[in-house]
Amino acid sequence: MKFIDTLFSTGKFENYKDLLIVLTHKEIKVRYKSSVLGYLWSVANPLAIAIVFYLAFKIVMRIQIEAYSLFLITGLFPWQWFSNSVSLSPMIFLANASLIKKVNFPRNVLSLVNVLQDMIHFILAVPVIILFMLIYHKSPSWTWLCGIPLLLAIQFCMTYGIAVAISSVNLFFRDMERLTGIFMMLIFYCTPVIYPASMVPEKFHWLLMVNPIAPLMINWRTLFMDGTLDPVYVGLSAGYAVVFLAIGHTVYTKLCWKFAEVL
Repeated sequence: MKFIDTLFSTGKFENYKDLLIVLTHKEIKVRYKSSVLGYLWSVANPLAIAIVFYLAFKIVMRIQIEAYSLFLITGLFPWQWFSNSVSLSPMIFLANASLIKKVNFPRNVLSLVNVLQDMIHFILAVPVIILFMLIYHKSPSWTWLCGIPLLLAIQFCMTYGIAVAISSVNLFFRDMERLTGIFMMLIFYCTPVIYPASMVPEKFHWLLMVNPIAPLMINWRTLFMDGTLDPVYVGLSAGYAVVFLAIGHTVYTKLCWKFAEVL
């Protein structure tokens, strides 16, 4: 509990919840400003990617996976949240340089806003998953009531920890932006998003355990499609979340006092 209370360098979370809400609202408003389709853009990108992979693997390569369209979106939607938050993180502090120089506030709120707004867009995409489930004659499970909040919390903590660390380091090592892009491309294909974990040879299953995002993505899919959670993968994901949260907090607190100097 003490660690959570010190996540913000100048006070507890409650002291800055209004700032968090205002900034999140602003970012969402700016994101959809002058946009005709609005909410649809939240799901357009992962759906477009799903169509591409469906054509490539189901139509061309004829991969034998039942309800492959549903299979794809149940992996791509949570992945898109993680991918967007981490991919944009190198520029978070740079893009808000004027605000950081002029206003005294905990800078990590900016990373929190980045991850929070992407989480909101993911939640707004859940009805699309339900629609696809109905198409394949499936229905939501009561397990969702506890499973979704649990996985949301785990992914939020993990993503924020990674994002705030990258945001902080990028101010001093600008190559981090390009390295992050390469890392995200590699981790995507090493994670069972467009293919099931069962396709990974038995001797390489240990790679799923050392891939921090893989257990989480596997659990999102099994939760949506089967209404189940793997306790081992949940525990592993929670462990990774705590580790990355601690790393992100440590990196941020070590570097934040120099932010105004390098911006």
